[in-house]
Amino acid sequence: MSFKEKIHDMFNSIAGDYDTLNHLMSLGVDRTWRKRALKEIMPTVREGGKVLDLACGTGDFSIAIARKAKKKGYGGVAVVGADLSEGMLAVMEEKVKKEGLEEMVDMMVADGEDLPFGDGTFECVSIAFGIRNFENREQGLCEMLRVLKKGGKLVILELSLPSNPVVKLFYNLYFKNIMPLIGGKISGDKGAYRYLPASVEKFPGKTEFMGTLSGCGFSEVSHKAFTLGICRMYTGVKL
Repeated sequence: MSFKEKIHDMFNSIAGDYDTLNHLMSLGVDRTWRKRALKEIMPTVREGGKVLDLACGTGDFSIAIARKAKKKGYGGVAVVGADLSEGMLAVMEEKVKKEGLEEMVDMMVADGEDLPFGDGTFECVSIAFGIRNFENREQGLCEMLRVLKKGGKLVILELSLPSNPVVKLFYNLYFKNIMPLIGGKISGDKGAYRYLPASVEKFPGKTEFMGTLSGCGFSEVSHKAFTLGICRMYTGVKL
C-alpha cells in the first residue's frame, strides 16, 4: 500500500470523530488559528471569485471562508473543498447543509499533487493542517501555484514543534503520550493519533519550508508563529 493510500484509509477511519477530537485536543485553539488565517485570505476574495481549500477534511476552513464572504455580501463566491478522503467529505457535506451554504461551497475528491483545475482558476488557495500529509510536497506546491491566478495568494496553516525547550517538553509529553491514548479510545484508531506527532516532527522547520515555497515559485513568502510556535502560518504570492 502506498503512502497516499495509507493516508486516505487513515482519515476515512477517523472521519466520524475527527471534529470532536480536533477541538478537544487543541483545547479549541485551532479555531483561533483559522480566524487569524482568514484575515490573510479574505482580502483576496472578490465578487464572483473562487477559493480552493485543499486537504479540506471536514470543511471547517471552507465553511469559515464561505460564511465570511456571505457576511460581507459577496455574491457568487465559490469555495471548493478538495480532499482525498470521501469519509471526511461526507461529514463536510452535512455541515455545509446545516450552514445553508450549498450554493457557495462545492466538495470533491481530488489529489493535491494532480489538481483537476485549469491554470489560474483561483484567487486564493488555502490548506490547513494538511500539507505535511503530502507524499510529494513540492509537486503539491507547484500544483497550487499553477491553479492560482497572477497575484493570487497561498495560505498554509500547519502544526510545528515549538522552539522553546520547556514548551517543547510539555508539547512532546502531550502529543506523544496523552493524545494517542485519548484519540485511540474515542476513535478506535490509536495509529492515526500516533501518526500526528510523528508527522509534525518530520515536517521541515520554518526556514527550510519557506525555502521550499520560494523554490516552487512563490514570491513574497512570509511566516507567522502562533501559540508559542505550536502552529505556523505560511503565505506566498504568485507573481
